[in-house]
Amino acid sequence: MRILPALTAALMVTACASVTAPESASTSPQPEPLTRGYGAPVAAIAGGLMMLSDLKLFKLEYIAGGLVAFALYDPFAPTWRIEVREAGKDRVRMALRMKSLFTGGDGEARQVFLRNARELTEAGGFVAYEIVHYEEGIESSRPFAHRYANAEIQLVRSHIFPTL
Repeated sequence: MRILPALTAALMVTACASVTAPESASTSPQPEPLTRGYGAPVAAIAGGLMMLSDLKLFKLEYIAGGLVAFALYDPFAPTWRIEVREAGKDRVRMALRMKSLFTGGDGEARQVFLRNARELTEAGGFVAYEIVHYEEGIESSRPFAHRYANAEIQLVRSHIFPTL
């Protein structure tokens, strides 16, 4: 009975394999494979499903706990949240805040700031920017502390081609 979910998953993944169309087939002496190497992922999924069913982890409590942990941690969310505000003529303020639960990225606030400053400069048609103010630190809040960085930049237009 426990092999049924693993077999179903394996069949579903292999059914999605792509086959080369006859008109685009090459005339090379080597025969082309009909599937594109789905053996390892299928084996991993099937093995994982069999292991979870053997350990009796397909209970509602375990699935709900895993979903809650995934929602809190959210591994696909960006590490830094960036708020950009205009602070006058050709001036921009940026507030960066790191997410609560993270794996790494402690020292990348300045890199994220510089990358976003460069993107703002290029998107606005400016040639450069000057850093007016930059600070970073740790904000002690409950239940988790957050890293933050605040910056202000002055966007610079071209002196040679001022209309650019």
